[in-house]
Amino acid sequence: MIRVAVTNPNTTAAMTESIAAAARLAAAPDVEIIAGQSVRGPAAIEGPFDGALAVPGMLARMRDAEAEGARAHVIACFDDTGLDAARAFLERPVVGIGEAAMHVASLLGHSFAIVTTLSRSVPVLSDNVARYGLASRCRAVLASDIPVLSLHDPRSGAPEIISGHIETARARGAEAIVLGCAGMAEFARTLEARHGLPVVEGVGAAVGLASLLARQNAVSSRQGVWARPSRSHLVG
Repeated sequence: MIRVAVTNPNTTAAMTESIAAAARLAAAPDVEIIAGQSVRGPAAIEGPFDGALAVPGMLARMRDAEAEGARAHVIACFDDTGLDAARAFLERPVVGIGEAAMHVASLLGHSFAIVTTLSRSVPVLSDNVARYGLASRCRAVLASDIPVLSLHDPRSGAPEIISGHIETARARGAEAIVLGCAGMAEFARTLEARHGLPVVEGVGAAVGLASLLARQNAVSSRQGVWARPSRSHLVG
C-alpha cells in the first residue's frame, strides 16, 4: 500500500473527517489515506493571519505522518497554507490542494475561475494564481462570503450561493470551476451536473497528484527556497 498523508491545517475535527472522506473517495485501491489535523492553531483558516498561526501545528502533524510511513503529503487548505515551509521541512513531496486544483482545471478547460469562502481570502488566492503561472488562465476569484465552518449549515444556503457565482464565472469566460475550500468538496459533482462545466475540488486533485509522486518515489528539490534548514527548533 502507498500511504498518503492528508493534513487539515486547522483544528476542527468535523472538517478533518469530511476531508478524509473526500480523500478516500479519490484514492486508488492501493492508496491508504492517513488523515490528520494541526495539533494546535485556529479552528478555521480564513485569511493570512489564520494561516500563519496554523503552520507550526500543521508541520508537527505532517512530521508525525511521515514517521508513520507517509510517502507523500497533501495540505488540505485551499490557501496552500505553509506549502513552501512543508516542502523545505519534510523528506517526502508535498502537494497543496489549491495548486493541484488549479493545474487540474487548466487541463479541463482553457480558462477557469475560483469560488472561495470569504473576501479576505481573495488576495491570497490571487497571489497564488500568479505565483503558479496561471494568471492568464484565471478569469476570476469570487467570494461566497460564507465562513468555512458554516458551509454545511443548511441555513447558509452555500450550494445555491456557490451556484450563482459559477454562473457569474461562466459569463466572464470561465470554462472550468475550482472550488476554493476543502470544505466544499462534497458539492462538486452536484454543481458539475447542474452547470455542465467541469468542477474541480482540490482534495481529490491533490490526492491523485500526491499518489503519482509517491509511486515514483519522488522527492522535492533541495535548491533555492526549498533548501532544508536546521529543523531542530522549528516545531514542538
